[in-house]
Amino acid sequence: MALVTSTDMLKKAYEGGYAIGAFNVNNMEIVQGIINAAKEEQAPVILQVSAGARKYASPIYLRKLVEAAIEDSNLPIVLHLDHGDDFEICKACVDSGFTSVMIDGSKHPFEENIRLTKEVVDYAHERGVVVEGELGKLAGVEDAVNVSAKDATYTDPDQVAEFVAKTGVDSLAIAIGTSHGAYKFKGEAKLDFERLEKISKLVPGFPIVLHGASSVPQEFVTKCNEFGGNIAGAMGVPEEMLRKAASMAVCKINIDTDLRLAMTASIREHFINHPEEFDPRKYLGPARDAIKRIVQHKIKNVLGCSNKA
Repeated sequence: MALVTSTDMLKKAYEGGYAIGAFNVNNMEIVQGIINAAKEEQAPVILQVSAGARKYASPIYLRKLVEAAIEDSNLPIVLHLDHGDDFEICKACVDSGFTSVMIDGSKHPFEENIRLTKEVVDYAHERGVVVEGELGKLAGVEDAVNVSAKDATYTDPDQVAEFVAKTGVDSLAIAIGTSHGAYKFKGEAKLDFERLEKISKLVPGFPIVLHGASSVPQEFVTKCNEFGGNIAGAMGVPEEMLRKAASMAVCKINIDTDLRLAMTASIREHFINHPEEFDPRKYLGPARDAIKRIVQHKIKNVLGCSNKA
């Protein structure tokens, strides 16, 4: 099986009331952990690469890891650019074999966002690649994304239909209260489901994407802190809220922080309990297993995409 686009995946997810997991990848162990979980659950999966991942690992290494994942699993897998911030990076990813790219023009005024997004759509569609756009700005810090709370804005439902029609995007990331990173809420967690419902009615059948959707499991936060970390007050999106979003128009849910926390908690614990070890395989192996467990949990209990491959 070759890399696929997300078109059929998201269509089936919309019709079936579930979501596809879009997991950020940075190295071999993360890819393997995700794919091992997806294989057991027979779930389709989106592996996405951020600007930070491209800088850390080099695009060619990441692409070859994803190609290995396809050969190993025979699952439908999308290779997606997460948060491309200009035409050139989107073009480079299209040209190098990505099957999906995101152009994040949300920092620009509405008309400029439309212009930039359409430019990417025109180039990508001519080459069989799908495009995700963004309307509204999520708060938070993660890789190259850094938006303060005061600069965050919820998606205006009245702009969505015009944006989709004028750009031709295949999916749209919206802002309804999630945020990037481990510190999503200071008080009670809340998502604007009324806004989501209004948007879904204005663009019926159109796949919506939820960024910043890690749940920040407190077991990982506690373990990180227990074994020498300093992660205070981290709070994510409750899983029941994500399940509700997946039952509506949200067809793609992005998860990155939860994988980082699971991996880091495992490594911290191993270093404390086995100070004599220095073989990377000894601590990266259990970290890979930790990623598998959290991804498998997400697929079965949050996304609802088990046995959908």
